[in-house]
Amino acid sequence: MTGANLAVMTWQQFAADAPQFAVEIRRQFTASRHHVLATLRRDGSPRVSAVELHWSDDQLELWSMPGSRKALDLRADGRFAVHARPGATSAADPDVKLSGVATEVTDPGERRRWIERAAPASTESHLFRVDLTEVVTTAVDGDHLLIKLWRPARGVVAFRRY
Repeated sequence: MTGANLAVMTWQQFAADAPQFAVEIRRQFTASRHHVLATLRRDGSPRVSAVELHWSDDQLELWSMPGSRKALDLRADGRFAVHARPGATSAADPDVKLSGVATEVTDPGERRRWIERAAPASTESHLFRVDLTEVVTTAVDGDHLLIKLWRPARGVVAFRRY
């Protein structure tokens, strides 16, 4: 499965659908540079890698060094999950994760504009556009967990776990 059958939204669509939630999510992801990316290897087993996320014109992007395993994983199957800076938050900050489908940008003109704008470490670096399938936060609220879950066409749903 390549993720083609999943309901997805761009970051811009997500931000329009759930503006306050999007602000919270972006704040958590921009508070630190380093996050944890989960991809699928060709044999279907998981791979966990460090990753940085970037925003450009309300588009969420994932960059990678040339030929990295995570880039090769995403080329084969674009499904991914990212956990925002696990372990770096205080108890007051929610645990933040997003999932979706990454698509590599291969158009020469788009890549040239990205290289001029972003100045990646190498002109051979990979650029992926990210579409979202799920965004979730988990926070301790008194004696229970407060979970906020967003999915396309469903909006944000909040619920508690004791």
